[in-house]
Amino acid sequence: MKILPNDGISISAIEFLEKEGHEVLSHKVAQEQLANFINENNIDVLLVRSATQVRKDLIDQCPSIKIIGRGGVGMDNIDVEYAKDKGIHVINTPAASSRSVAELVFAHMFTLYRYLQDSNRNMPLEGDTNFAALKKSYSRAMELGGKTLGVIGFGRIGVEVVKIGLSLGMKVLVSDINDITRTISIDFFDGQQVHFEISTVPMEQVIKNSDVISVHIPKQNKYVIGEEQLNKMKNNAIIVNASRGGIIDEVALLNALNEDKIFGAALDVFEKEPKPEITLLMNPKLSLSPHIGGNTKEAQERVGMELAEQIVAIAKK
Repeated sequence: MKILPNDGISISAIEFLEKEGHEVLSHKVAQEQLANFINENNIDVLLVRSATQVRKDLIDQCPSIKIIGRGGVGMDNIDVEYAKDKGIHVINTPAASSRSVAELVFAHMFTLYRYLQDSNRNMPLEGDTNFAALKKSYSRAMELGGKTLGVIGFGRIGVEVVKIGLSLGMKVLVSDINDITRTISIDFFDGQQVHFEISTVPMEQVIKNSDVISVHIPKQNKYVIGEEQLNKMKNNAIIVNASRGGIIDEVALLNALNEDKIFGAALDVFEKEPKPEITLLMNPKLSLSPHIGGNTKEAQERVGMELAEQIVAIAKK
């Protein structure tokens, strides 16, 4: 089969696919030219991440497509059910990037509690002239150990966030749309394991009692965290969104930050990607990243190989 990984794929996955007799094209095609390219090259498999949109019009224009693959968890950039109704296989890699997203969440949490988002801005400007004052201004930093971690969404990524929190000695509260009890196993380098049984609680309990909150739920039609929820959070609390833009009301979030109702917030995703509001980008209480949750070398290797193995399995049927 001819495969177009339009948003990229790991070299090891390409080598594996080619070894199995498939042709992988190393092209990055603009959205408006994609249908023509697929038809001219008789593409069988289209692989995307979050950049390329696979909507009904593209599916209708490209009858050669047999498989659509999404590197990652969410598939809101693909009309999944429509594609399946057309007999197209739709695949993704829900587990491959979970750990990398979870680690980014804690990178943001550490950043906020140690004021790194602010000091990294100010040190290049004032580090040589105002060192002592900067040091004093960041002296109210906090530690994550012993704090209460709230996780909204108890799927694969939520589980990985819980694991790291437990490893840091945090108390954990989890909410989900479903009542869930999971046994969380933490593996150590020497083969030892520690097991924790975690059950979900109502989201309001998570909001009110957590020091740091991380949101891990699919794209929604309305805000999950708005003014009401932010007002119920602790004054020293932080919230992190590394799931989907639109989960948190960004206007309400800015108001809460500017009025000192919460300590800080971190966003890896935005309502208006790829052009976030400038008021978000300039706020010193926000730790920001450009939707890079799953963008680690290790995750990309796992994503590529999971997609490749699924393609090979489908092709052999």
